[in-house]
Order: sequence, then C-alpha cells, then structure tokens
Amino acid sequence: MKKIKILLTLFLATYISYGQDPDIDILEVASGFNRPIDIQNAGDDRLFIVEQPGAIQIINDDNTVNSTPFISIAVNDSGNEQGLLGLAFHPEYATNGFFYVHYTRNNGASRISRFTVTDDPDIADPNSEFEILEVAQPFGNHNGGGLAFGEDGFLYIALGDGGSGGDPGNRAQNPAILLGKMLRIDVDNQDEGLNYSIPDSNPFVGNTSFRGEIWDYGLRNPFRFSFDDETGAMWIGDVGQNAVEEIDRGTGGGHNYGWRCYEGSSTFNTSGCPDESELTFPVAEYPHDNSCNFFSIVGGYVYRGAEFPTMQGTYFFSDTCADDIRYIDAANPGAIMFSESFNNNSFVTFGEDQDKELYISGLAGTVYRVVDANLLSVDEFARENTIRVYPNPATNTVHIAFSDRPSTDTVTIFDITGKLVKSAVIQGLDTVIDIDDLTTGVYLVQLKNTGYTQKLIIN
Repeated sequence: MKKIKILLTLFLATYISYGQDPDIDILEVASGFNRPIDIQNAGDDRLFIVEQPGAIQIINDDNTVNSTPFISIAVNDSGNEQGLLGLAFHPEYATNGFFYVHYTRNNGASRISRFTVTDDPDIADPNSEFEILEVAQPFGNHNGGGLAFGEDGFLYIALGDGGSGGDPGNRAQNPAILLGKMLRIDVDNQDEGLNYSIPDSNPFVGNTSFRGEIWDYGLRNPFRFSFDDETGAMWIGDVGQNAVEEIDRGTGGGHNYGWRCYEGSSTFNTSGCPDESELTFPVAEYPHDNSCNFFSIVGGYVYRGAEFPTMQGTYFFSDTCADDIRYIDAANPGAIMFSESFNNNSFVTFGEDQDKELYISGLAGTVYRVVDANLLSVDEFARENTIRVYPNPATNTVHIAFSDRPSTDTVTIFDITGKLVKSAVIQGLDTVIDIDDLTTGVYLVQLKNTGYTQKLIIN
C-alpha cells in the first residue's frame, strides 16, 4: 500500500503542476495512408482520416483501419495545395448523418458540399452530394481548407487569398469577395438563391461593402484552424509569404488579421491599408531560418484532454518543414517551445478524438497520438496501443480494453489517499467496471500483474 500512496502522491503532484513542461512525444496509431491531411471524429470512438487524393478512411478504437473507405470523392489534387482538404461532422450527425467536405473541383474551384452516411455507419453515400458553396480560385495554391462547426452550430470555412505570391489582387483585404477570409454560414437554413443562410449575428451583415458570409478577413492561407472548447477562441495557423509564419487568435468576429499589409507583425505592402489600430496582430510568430526551401505553419489545437494534465491549456502546432511539434501557453502566449524532431513526417494536420486527446499526421502517411512521455512509464509507452482505459473522464462505468487477449489479471482502483476502492477480474478483451458508487475525483487504475497504471477522472 505504501508504494501505491507514493505513486499517487507523485502522480497527483504532476497532475496539479500545470507549469511543468511536458516531454512531447508521439505514438503510432496507424500507417499506410495516402497523404493524410485532416483528422476528425464524429462523436464516437472512430477517427476519420482525410486523404488528399479524395478518400476518407476510418481508424477504429482498436487502431485497425477499415479495408473500405468511408467515402471516395473525385477531386483535383494536381497541385500541392489542392484536393480533399477538410471535413466536419454536423453537430447532429448522430441523428441526421450529415457531414461536410472542402475540396478542389476539376476546374480549380473550392467547393463545400454535404454528404450523408448510409445505414452502414462505416460507409457514406457518394451520390448524396449537396453543394453548399463554390468559390472560384484564380491560382492553384492558397486554397485554405479547414472546416469546423462552432459551439453556435454554424459552419466556419477557411479560404486562402487565391494564390500566386504576395496576393497580387489584394483579395484578402477586399471585403466584396470571399478569398482570404474566414466564413461563417448556417447550413440548416437557406436564404433566397443560396444553399445556406447568413446568420444575422455575422459582424458585417448590413454593411453593403462586405459579403455577409465574412467572419474575419486579412488571411493569407489559413489551412488549419480550431476552436478552444473552454474559452471559445478561434486559433488560426496562417501560412506566411517568405519570412514569417503566424498564429492568430480571435474571440467573436470582425477581425482583420492584416494580410497583405503585414506578414505577421512585419510590414509587407501597406499601400491603401487601414491604420494599425484596426488590425489584429498575431499572438505568436516565428521567422523562416532557411533550414529548408519552404515553411508552412500547421495550426493545431488547445489541448483539453484529461490524460496528460501537463499539456492542459497548451496550444500545439507544427510546421511542415520542421518535423517537430511546437507549443505555447494558450492563456499567456509567450516563447515558443519545441519538441524533438520526428524526422521525415512532413506534418500537415492535427486532430482530436471524442475525448479531446490529440493526434497528428503528415504526408508520409502515419497517424500518431501526441503524448507527454513524462506521464508514461517505459512499459506503458510500449503498451499504449494494446491497453486502453475509457471513457476518461468517466461517469457510471469504465472499460479496460485490450487489443490482444490478456493473461489473467486483476484491475484495481485507488482513491486520492491510496485506499483501494474497487477491484475486478479481467474478463476477455473488454472488461466493464461499474463505478457509479464512486464519488467525483481523481483515481489511479492499476493492472496488478501487467503493471499498467493510468489516471482516471470520475465526473
């Protein structure tokens, strides 16, 4: 029992030590994907992997990959920044089966379309396409690509400035067009002549100089963006021109993030630009260091999962050039911290599962989970893909799941004082434990023979 109390004391000390820097590492989940460019979940235990050439694959809870794609869509992926670029599931997906994709058509235009799942939850209907919005692209680069539903139920769409270099048409600052903008639309209703409606609460509704769909503007190529579920803030990784990569953060709409007037906080082309006081400058930025021929920031997420408390409230991002994972304090952005380099991955996207745990993938074709190695023992790290405690946080029951049939073992649960409060014999690949009688708090789950240890939060 003394050993258990020491483990709990050390574990909980780490748990409440939010200032401790994590040791960021990655664990392979599944591989063999063709340019995986987005990771999403549908509110269940699957991960949906968007492949740039047009397919969406499914990773199951046991890390197996379905042999048949969820859907395959005909796209134009002839350029490095074209193809199937984004995916978002409707907030009511469990009942209506609607999901939305952002892709490049054969004519080069960016299209947002809705599709519908079939009676088989692992297969969507490729013939169910309903076009929501299409935007012509003057060039093949800077398509943007991100999609996400906000807590308000509206769909947010990230569009780049239309491409070439230096935004030659000054499209990002042009309020009459949709390029270089973050859009916000209502996909559950339709205005006359549109397959969506424009929310009355959009910041420029009623301003005849602006398209009503515009939420924010002055963006170059906001390829990946996300919402912080705790604060509601939108985080945008906006790809720079030739000197600076930037992270933008905004709450509410109406922000002008400054491109092409500024690249990050550095002057780029201020001809005809508004005063600095009217712009929203980055919360973090970094310069190109000539270590490779291209830089491209990969916007990520503020970590809100439960498994790695030292990562809590940290905004994670990357760069396709650098092959590392970078992070800043979301509440007080300051110096950028860096993980070790994970060579030859060419990271292009982050994602979350239903428990807000963090994932990353790159053009090399492998999906990883982002972890704090300090909170995993050597044995746990090696077994991470074979043993899982879920859901976590839990309420009424908790599962102890194995990818392979375990040897005889007993699961034990200890409270914050080190007192044994629950034990059970492992029953096959998935043992369900009733925890309805346990009070809210932090517990320690151990497998007696295997030696596996895991924090468990009970709500």
